[in-house]
Formats: sequence, structure tokens, C-alpha cells
Amino acid sequence: MSGPDIGEVAALLHRYARAVDSHDWELYRSVFTADAHIDYGADVVAGSRDEVVDWMAANFSAIPMSMHYITNVEILAVADDTATVRAMFYNPMTLPGMAELSSCGGYYHHNLVRTPDGWRSRELREEMLWFANPPARGSATPLPGE
Repeated sequence: MSGPDIGEVAALLHRYARAVDSHDWELYRSVFTADAHIDYGADVVAGSRDEVVDWMAANFSAIPMSMHYITNVEILAVADDTATVRAMFYNPMTLPGMAELSSCGGYYHHNLVRTPDGWRSRELREEMLWFANPPARGSATPLPGE
């Protein structure tokens, strides 16, 4: 993977963070291929790009603020026009009905493909490592790591 490709991959991940934090679901779609599979874990949502967008549009409007930081982007493997990428995330957020700031962190695991429009994620799996001040189990508040 060349220098410009590494910059494009980082820009893709930053666009992902901006899309989630701004609730811009069309921008979010642009990060992924049409056939992408996205998995935020059993307690959140997993499915096709469009299924996840529908879920996020219905649930994330209740989250007043989130601010994803994506760091330590590692290109783990490259073959032809595909790449395996791991990146750390840290996400402070305000959750509805909670007086104190919540935050979570972990890894995003992406399988990327180079398209005529640049790099896109064909598969995203979130690996949540920790969640500080989470909502109570059974609450209507989603657990956003994405």
C-alpha cells in the first residue's frame, strides 16, 4: 500500500467518525460498499449497510452528542485491491437521561476494497473493549461504540 493509499484509508475512517457523530447517514453509506456487512455486536446491531443505517437513523437521534476519535490506524494486510485494517476508537458521548458523560473504546476491524471511487469498507466489526458509565441494562438507550 502506497503513501497516498494510507492517507485515503485514514480519510475514510475519519469520514466514518464524522458521519456517525453528525448523524449523516448518507455520508455513512459512502464509507461502505453496497454489499457491506457491519457488526457492532449482539447488544447493538449487525446486518447489511442499509439495515444498519435504518437502525442508526431510528436510534441515534436520541444521543445528543458523540465525538469519535479514531487513532492508531494499522494496515495489517494488503492483497491486490483489498486491505485489512485495524484502528482504535475512543468515543465520549452524552446519553439521554444520564447526567454524566459516558465513553467507550476499542477497535474497529475493517476489510477494505479499492473501488473506482476510492477505498470502501466491505466489512466492519467493532470490538468494544470498555464502556465507562454505560446506560442501565434493559434501557432504551443504544450502546454506541460506532
